[in-house]
Amino acid sequence: MLIRESLEQWEKDFLSPYAMLSMNSKGRLKDEEPCDIRPVFQRDRDRIIHSKSFRRLKDKTQVFLSPEGDHYRTRLTHTLEVSQNARTLARALQLNEELVEAIALGHDLGHTPFGHAGERALNRICPLGFEHAAQSVRTVDVLEKDGQGLNLTYEVRDGILNHQTASTPSTLEGKVVRFSDKIAYIHHDMDDAIRAGILKERDVPKEIGDVIGYTCGERLDHFIHDIVIASTDKNDIVMSEEVDAAMKAMRRFMFETVYQNPVAKSEEGKAEELMETLYNHFYNNFDLLPEELKARADLGDPKERLVCDHVGAMTDRYAISLYEDVYIPKFWIG
Repeated sequence: MLIRESLEQWEKDFLSPYAMLSMNSKGRLKDEEPCDIRPVFQRDRDRIIHSKSFRRLKDKTQVFLSPEGDHYRTRLTHTLEVSQNARTLARALQLNEELVEAIALGHDLGHTPFGHAGERALNRICPLGFEHAAQSVRTVDVLEKDGQGLNLTYEVRDGILNHQTASTPSTLEGKVVRFSDKIAYIHHDMDDAIRAGILKERDVPKEIGDVIGYTCGERLDHFIHDIVIASTDKNDIVMSEEVDAAMKAMRRFMFETVYQNPVAKSEEGKAEELMETLYNHFYNNFDLLPEELKARADLGDPKERLVCDHVGAMTDRYAISLYEDVYIPKFWIG
């Protein structure tokens, strides 16, 4: 028996009856020979980790733009924390860990520089709109590997596309990642806000703290345990009503005190202007786009989408450097 087949049999024997088994995947966009060692979702995870878009996450904003300290989260560390939360939940619920890990590692591959400020700017200026979950799927489908894409499975792509609150993934593993994403950013954005001096632990309202805890660690532990208890032996991923209400209240508290805080967000207006300027620059100078993107114009991809592909894929540092190179005068040296 091949190694892959023995691993697939292990999944069948030991995972929950509600788990998505590798052998039951709906397949890939393009048929290909299966690996003799790795089940399909493990193979997807490996492809994501080795992708350029995954490496770029290390220089993309999570909440705080270009923070001075070494310990603030980036989009990459956020992704790793989502993955860890998801794996913990999947193991406890006997779901497919490799599927949740692949979804978690890929869920933000299409995110812009400067976090949601960059996303807002591109969504505003591009007539076709811009949304990072859809862009993450476009990244793995058509932009990675110089236009060849990663050819991921349906289940991973579905989980990436539907990782936000308003959407519903088709697998329990996708639902695990959706919860894990919210838990991660509530946890680490509060931790970063405390580090930045914007909040203190004691600022958490009593009606929230009494339910889910007064420290970041207490809340993370409470969220994970509650989901495991509430979801065990169910064909769904849920929280108890009390904890779900407290998490939503905590999210509202974070929006009021951090995500809309004028100190934390003081530079976002500049970031949005920079993104719009770069979009206009490449729209008016389309020949400056990489060859693989210009080639997609011949296949019928709209010019506006291809400009978003290019600008949206940049890291914070590269976008700033490019802006300076194009628009900031340089001193002449004789």
